[in-house]
Amino acid sequence: MSPMGAKRPPRNADSSTFRRDKKSQPMTEHPAPSLLAELRDDGHGRLLYRGSRFLLIRPETLVAAQRAVEAAAGPGAAECFAAGGRAGGARATAAVAGEARERLDRLLKMGRELGWGEFGVESWNPARLVITVKHSPFAEAHGRSQGPVCHLIRGVVEAFAEQLLRRPMQASETSCEAAGDLICRFEARA
Repeated sequence: MSPMGAKRPPRNADSSTFRRDKKSQPMTEHPAPSLLAELRDDGHGRLLYRGSRFLLIRPETLVAAQRAVEAAAGPGAAECFAAGGRAGGARATAAVAGEARERLDRLLKMGRELGWGEFGVESWNPARLVITVKHSPFAEAHGRSQGPVCHLIRGVVEAFAEQLLRRPMQASETSCEAAGDLICRFEARA
């Protein structure tokens, strides 16, 4: 386990918010409607949320594709998956209205509801965004690794940071459950 790993913040009885402490901020002050409550089957093989199409796919399927691309392309494969995360993250961020922090909280709640893990905000300022994820489906499906494997989430976090902080950002995964850390931690910096 790396020294960067950390424990997830304690939860309130209301599972929509984190308690305030030195490392965490509230997920939301006013719980928004659940994405799952608004997800609709259009009867033609499409799942829609407010007009955007979603796909339910097992993490093992994505991890198998990631491993195949890594075998074929080598280390550059990680950037291919991060690019996919950036594309989806940018579209999701653009679809959520409100002030920057409110939008981030809603996006992280959506990620949790979609099964991408338990998201938290470790740090938020104009030049840096640090997101933690416990129970990453990508880390769990991947199994033990020598380094970070949650490239899709890294790309999503980078897109969130760029759009919400309105500047170019570079994200990295500084700890990963697949590498033995307690959490996956993503840091985006200007």
